[in-house]
Amino acid sequence: MRAMVISGGGSKGAFAGGVAEYLLETKKHSYDLLLGTSTGSLLISHLGLKKTEKIRSIYTSVTQDSIFSNCPFTIEHKYGIATIGINHWNVIKNFLRGGKTFGESLNLLDLIRNSVTEAEFDSLKNGPLDIVVTVSNLTLNRVEYKSINDFDYDSFCEWIWISCNYIPFMSLVRKNGYEYADGGLGCMVPIEEAINRGAKVVDAIVLHTEVSHLNRMPSKNAFSLLTNMFAFMLDRIEEHNIKIGKFTANHQNAIINFYYTPTVLTTNSLVFDKEQMTKWWKSGYIYAETRSEASSELEIT
Repeated sequence: MRAMVISGGGSKGAFAGGVAEYLLETKKHSYDLLLGTSTGSLLISHLGLKKTEKIRSIYTSVTQDSIFSNCPFTIEHKYGIATIGINHWNVIKNFLRGGKTFGESLNLLDLIRNSVTEAEFDSLKNGPLDIVVTVSNLTLNRVEYKSINDFDYDSFCEWIWISCNYIPFMSLVRKNGYEYADGGLGCMVPIEEAINRGAKVVDAIVLHTEVSHLNRMPSKNAFSLLTNMFAFMLDRIEEHNIKIGKFTANHQNAIINFYYTPTVLTTNSLVFDKEQMTKWWKSGYIYAETRSEASSELEIT
């Protein structure tokens, strides 16, 4: 049984898309399980349908307006670095409406429903693949994995959306009496879950460099401090997930093929830049191709 696992990473998901395109379209890998967290959950339905061109078009054209129905921050580009500031009016407006977060991401739910049709959902559900997304249940203090086989179209679209909701900047969702948020808050790289579901070979796309190459810029405001703090926490969660994944693989005789980003793509994955994301998709494909060729040469020698 072979699985593809795609980590969380916001706009960096474009890089994962390029890697996945190479593995599916060029290497012709056949998968039994696709498991994603956050941005990874957005990719896997289209990858399961083998519609890489469609999801590439979506990822390379998405903007802040595609995601946020009420964007809580402003973006400033200086010296080639994108920094965020507080959009005070939007934040106040959200609180006046009774929101519990700084912003809302209802546009992302609409994007998901518009990009995955009911016919495509039925095709996936009735097919051999298992499509699983990761969510964080804040009420029960646990990570949950939602399989396409257990839900109807509307519910599964909501689970994909919930998996991507990076609070407190995006929507906090109450569903079935529980509060849910971004799956990455509990599990950034769900390798262990893939192996527990029977995978013996796991292609894990990790939207982070294998070795840390980053010194973060000083925080300029409350929002940049929050994003830096969450980035630090998520990096630690990711490292823990990878260690647990490797440990589980050793005990279950499973193989993990890691695909890390070779360079630091961005210091703020909440910024969706079409030009940048187009480059990341291409670089993901080239990276996977180069890595595969290097592995083949090692096997020959």
